[in-house]
Amino acid sequence: MRHLCNRFRGRFKAVSFEFDKTDTFCSFASRYKEEIRKISFINETPVNTLISESNSSTSDSTAPTNLTLNRRVNRLEAPLSVDGARLVQSIAKLANIGGLPNGGVERIAFSQADCQARKVVAGWMRDAGMRVHVDPAGNLFGRYPGRYSRVPALATGSHLDTVPNGGHYDGTYGVLAGLEVVRTLADNGQRLDHPVDVIIFADEERTMVGSKAISGNLTHEPGAYLSASGESIESCLSRVGGDWSKRSLARLGPEDIAAFVEVHVEQGPVLEAADTQIGVVTGIVGQRRYVFTVEGHASHAGTTPMPMRQDALVAASQLVLAVNTLGNQPGDHVATVGCMEVSPNVANTIPDRVEFSLDIRDLDNACLDRLMVQLRAEAARIAKETGTKISFVSRLYNQPAPAKTHIQNAIADVCEALSLSHMSLPSRASHDAQELSRVTDMGMIFVPSQAGISHAITEYTAPESCVQGANVLLHTLLSLDQHYRCS
Repeated sequence: MRHLCNRFRGRFKAVSFEFDKTDTFCSFASRYKEEIRKISFINETPVNTLISESNSSTSDSTAPTNLTLNRRVNRLEAPLSVDGARLVQSIAKLANIGGLPNGGVERIAFSQADCQARKVVAGWMRDAGMRVHVDPAGNLFGRYPGRYSRVPALATGSHLDTVPNGGHYDGTYGVLAGLEVVRTLADNGQRLDHPVDVIIFADEERTMVGSKAISGNLTHEPGAYLSASGESIESCLSRVGGDWSKRSLARLGPEDIAAFVEVHVEQGPVLEAADTQIGVVTGIVGQRRYVFTVEGHASHAGTTPMPMRQDALVAASQLVLAVNTLGNQPGDHVATVGCMEVSPNVANTIPDRVEFSLDIRDLDNACLDRLMVQLRAEAARIAKETGTKISFVSRLYNQPAPAKTHIQNAIADVCEALSLSHMSLPSRASHDAQELSRVTDMGMIFVPSQAGISHAITEYTAPESCVQGANVLLHTLLSLDQHYRCS
């Protein structure tokens, strides 16, 4: 900033800029966006001149400079932007791989379609000047070299595998937006101080084996990672270039990745309902899943008086309503009963046993603890009133993954600089970023999902939203490149 200030001292003096040595592009641009637009120095001093003059001030190839900041401020009137048409075309091309007659996409992890999609994107990465490799856990990495080689990467990415009968955008958009960021940098002859990694994570939709290996959170039991068709994980990883026996080598740390930022379709209705262009994700919620069992007494539906019944389904129904009441308490938590089995499930017999699932999610562990305390009390009351026995067991316990505040701020500042509306919200779905938060600083960017629909053939995000999200990712990485100083 000081170099730029001295270079254009006369013009800056006229509008009384104040510079701070800690200023980044986004913080500077947010404060003085309108004033800068009035300063027409771009055509008078080419970007290459600024860069060459700044380069002459240092000859140490491992020392950081302020080139990225100078270049971005110099281009503020016409900020660097992704090729939107190319991004949208790439999404459409990939949708043909595993495409279904009904318009949906089905690329189950490790299937022929999944492998073909990985191969195509790897080719696009190489065309953009990236070095491509597959780690032992089947994660595909494309690296765009930075100015300094012995520093951790700034990483982005997502997954290419889909649910059965899925859509065009979940996961795929995050991979291709990251690739488009690199293509844009390459088109403009730019490199960051840090390398940029675009990661295609293995099997996000079922086991998250790829991102769990990176975080060191894998179980040692290979049977936990069977494919959807029942194939062994050893065979699946071998097909894509991985090696289960060497999975521990896939683990990474902050010395490998300085920060991870994933851009993703929201998969919910909040942004669209708020008519907001960008979501700044505050974190990925913790998720707890339980199986409740209600035991009563089976009896004849016609001959057993109502006051004398021990109806397990009646008790279970009351507990389901209690879950809904708790879920509607003030806060950002959600609570869902999505599966139920009734026994004996006969029309003329009072049910004696019911099992049902409970899924609760929130960004605050303390909130989840309080919900379960309240639900235990409700279960005890209902059991006493209905003459039944109610018990439950835990089936899943995922910790919340808060996004780093400085990454949230960087995303919000970029939105302000690009004149995009934005709001903060949690992610209530799991993502690979949740595992990456165990490894390094993490952030996420959301773009709107039409009607909040995802995991379905009708999943849709408008082209302009895809482009806006990719531009926010681009400038967020540029900003973070300055935040994580190389040394």
